Amino acid sequence: MADDKSKSGPLLIKGGHVIDPASRIDAPLDILLRDGRIAEVAAPNKIRASSDKTFDARGLIVAPGFIDLHVHLREPGQNYKESIATGTAAAAAGGFTSVCCMPNTSPVVDSPEWVSWLQQPQRGAVVNVFPIAAATHASKGAVLTDFRALQRAGAVAISDDGKPILNDIIMRDTLRMASEISLPVIQHAEDTRTTEGCSMNESPTSFRLGLRGMTTSAEAEIVERDVHLAQQFTGARLHVAHISTADALKAVRRGKRSKARVTCEVTPHHFTLTDADVGDYDANRKMNPPLRSDSDRQALLVALADGTIDAIATDHAPHALHEKIIEFERALFGVTGFETALALALTRLHRDQKISLARIVELFTAGPARIVGLRGRGTLARGSYADVTIFDPKKRWTFDAAKSRSKSRNTPFDGWQLTGKVIATIVGGKMVYRGD
Repeated sequence: MADDKSKSGPLLIKGGHVIDPASRIDAPLDILLRDGRIAEVAAPNKIRASSDKTFDARGLIVAPGFIDLHVHLREPGQNYKESIATGTAAAAAGGFTSVCCMPNTSPVVDSPEWVSWLQQPQRGAVVNVFPIAAATHASKGAVLTDFRALQRAGAVAISDDGKPILNDIIMRDTLRMASEISLPVIQHAEDTRTTEGCSMNESPTSFRLGLRGMTTSAEAEIVERDVHLAQQFTGARLHVAHISTADALKAVRRGKRSKARVTCEVTPHHFTLTDADVGDYDANRKMNPPLRSDSDRQALLVALADGTIDAIATDHAPHALHEKIIEFERALFGVTGFETALALALTRLHRDQKISLARIVELFTAGPARIVGLRGRGTLARGSYADVTIFDPKKRWTFDAAKSRSKSRNTPFDGWQLTGKVIATIVGGKMVYRGD
């Protein structure tokens, strides 16, 4: 977690337009932050309490602090790619006040001790870090971890992300055990028995490049199975990570209609790019799940608009240069995403698709908070944590990967001209990022 000892004095955010979907607020309001909490929300110029500082938010959107459900901070064991300190600095620059980090580190985060280690002040986090622990020992898909102990240590969910749980009995037991303590199960939906040796989506582009392609059914069939299993246990909470196909969305919709607690997230790269954008072996456009067809992308856009998709998550996956600037088939999967997520959502979803600002804010705030049960976050209600994201929805800028706060530069969006920029990120009442 971010260090609470660094809280500053009262801060008045004045003149902004507040969008807080959890509180059904979309109006000009002033907000007073005090002692790490939201002290007061009132009509313009109605707050009389004194404050040490005032932030002029005229022309800006004031939103609850953004929450990223799916990030890779690479610690322990791989801090040549990223550290908790550098990763959370990049997250703050992207407007994220809380991040949920995946357990596929070295060693795997499969014990209460490692869950606690991630949250220690010595890690240097500048935003809140909520660990996601492994569902099985060493993420080998065989022996379940101690879910209760992991939850007591601070884990907000369990997942073998990157190594999907393929065994039906193990996945059933995972959902059953997790349902008893209301712990979300996050699944990377991929039948790796059929995708071994594949490096992109099966498509005309993969054929042209001579690359073996992943079928969309490799994702959809796992989602269908998991939704079916989740329906068997009252209280089971299934979350589908980085959904990328139209068929997988159909399975999620069926689960939601049957009143199962099924949620899903989408990444900015999946709603922005298609498999054709791989071009001539651009490894900065190699990720898992891979970029899909335009028809899949269009299905994601529909699901973002109609409420089927519950959250936008970055799947921030930093890699060193030597792990990307090699043959496409040998390059590692993954792209960075913190600093471009909001701008891509505002550019592609709000400007191009006319999805409302309130809906976009919901996908970054109330949606993810609800999925992993972060009470007091994802809202600006009085008494909630003083985590706030302030952004200019109209500001045009160019992303320069060389200036990223991440250690890594493996982004497909270097040099892109975007609309919408984070101006300030506040965690526990303290300003941890200030843009221009």
